[in-house]
Amino acid sequence: MEIKTSLRKESHFNAAPTGQFIHAVATSSSQPSAHLSSEAELLARRAAELAFSKKGYDVVIMDLRKVAEMTDFFVICTADSDTQVKAVADAIIEGLHEDGEKPYHVEGTHELSWVLIDYVDVVIHVFLKETRSFYSLEKLWGDAEFERIKDPVL
Repeated sequence: MEIKTSLRKESHFNAAPTGQFIHAVATSSSQPSAHLSSEAELLARRAAELAFSKKGYDVVIMDLRKVAEMTDFFVICTADSDTQVKAVADAIIEGLHEDGEKPYHVEGTHELSWVLIDYVDVVIHVFLKETRSFYSLEKLWGDAEFERIKDPVL
């Protein structure tokens, strides 16, 4: 198994997650990437489901495999208040932990206008509406395929 690392420095508008962290990606030539991608997609879909459980909305899964090397999927969702951002982020972290997944890195838990939860192959963004509009990740990554996920309760 080979470990690839890169130092990423995040510097954005003060509402964004900030800091410096090591981004590590483990690769194995003995395991097919299609298998890893399907696991990542399942994790992304589970995160979307967990976001809805705490009234997160406007949930989008972006497939970045053809346009970026840093991750396979983004899950993006919106919440109406900083309290709800925290509830959605906590539900995702706790629910995925129950499934045996631990985040590699979490940012934004103090500001609560944008919480980023990094599972390496899947990066989850929980935004306040205004912050999501400001950063507009769907436009920034406009070449990526994306799917709007419907609330299973509706």
